[in-house]
Amino acid sequence: MNGITLDAGGLIALDRNDRRVLALLARAVEVGDRITIPATALAQAIRNPARQSRLSRLIRQAGTDLVALDGRDATAVGLLLGRTGTADIADAHVVVCARRFGQAIVTSNAKDLKRIAPEVQLVIV
Repeated sequence: MNGITLDAGGLIALDRNDRRVLALLARAVEVGDRITIPATALAQAIRNPARQSRLSRLIRQAGTDLVALDGRDATAVGLLLGRTGTADIADAHVVVCARRFGQAIVTSNAKDLKRIAPEVQLVIV
């Protein structure tokens, strides 16, 4: 594993002080793994940055990559949604990012992600 990608469920769990997510993030930092946050997942989780201090800190950490939904990723997301017959742009963007970086996905939504990418490693929180 080359780090972790967090979907909205993983980000919300962090925001709620979930010990499993805190441990995963601490371990990633300890071993120098990258932490990936697709911007689409952030959009689903962020509501009040001033009150979501854990999430706000994570975004600013040097080991965190915030990945925009640019033209290349938008095309990859659209193709993935078409192939899988699904419609959730954020879930597909999470999968595209995790595949690109060879990372496991931290999620609370295993069912939908498995439908899109059964081969991707999931860490369920």
